[in-house]
Amino acid sequence: MTRERVRSLLTRVADGTVSPDHALDDLAKEPLESLDFATIDHHRALRQGFPEVIYGEGKTAEQIVQIAERLAERHDGFLATRLSEESSARLASRFEGIEINKLARTAHLPGLDSPPEGRGTILVVTAGTSDLPVAEEAVVTAGAVGNRVEQLIDVGVAGIHRLLSRKDQLFSAAVVVVIAGMDGALASVIGGLVRVPVIAVPTSVGYGAAFGGIAPLLAMLNSCAAGVTVVNIDNGFGAAMAASRINHW
Repeated sequence: MTRERVRSLLTRVADGTVSPDHALDDLAKEPLESLDFATIDHHRALRQGFPEVIYGEGKTAEQIVQIAERLAERHDGFLATRLSEESSARLASRFEGIEINKLARTAHLPGLDSPPEGRGTILVVTAGTSDLPVAEEAVVTAGAVGNRVEQLIDVGVAGIHRLLSRKDQLFSAAVVVVIAGMDGALASVIGGLVRVPVIAVPTSVGYGAAFGGIAPLLAMLNSCAAGVTVVNIDNGFGAAMAASRINHW
């Protein structure tokens, strides 16, 4: 149950359209639900504004569907990330209206209530087209939790004029998520241009010396641009959630 639905319920109790007993029945649902393989936090939406997110890696398709069913029963919807093709197909066949993004490996079922909209726009910027899977994960996540999202794609430092030609879009964002592999230099460039928070996401894109994303991770951690924050390698989800909290503050 989301904060908005609880607020609406309490308002209806106050104006007499809903009885206190009916409200108690709604509020008495257990905050936790134990399955054989998971413990679901049903009060995550009440505390944080969005339900617990299902992380797909390491879970079977059947486990993911069962967790999704329990979340959907509360009318809060759900977001699932890092899904296999089998898991995506199972969710698509089980839930009407679900939004599957194969590139991002996500599935999103909107809830009964839309999450509160953030104040501004989250801009997701990619250095190269190869970074798009991580970028799409960030875009889907940020949109699911109630943000306006825009993208700048393939504007890395190898052709810096591509970025500078879109500076109006860059300067109008409330938060910028910068996704880059190779040398990870784009985060420092953008961090030196904008006055808003910059969240850098190193990706595992790059040749051997990139060490699966370690090289851009270290470069971003050592950025000389003030105000650049770094999440883990390929963690588009984490960057989007951090950006959303900033955008909703």
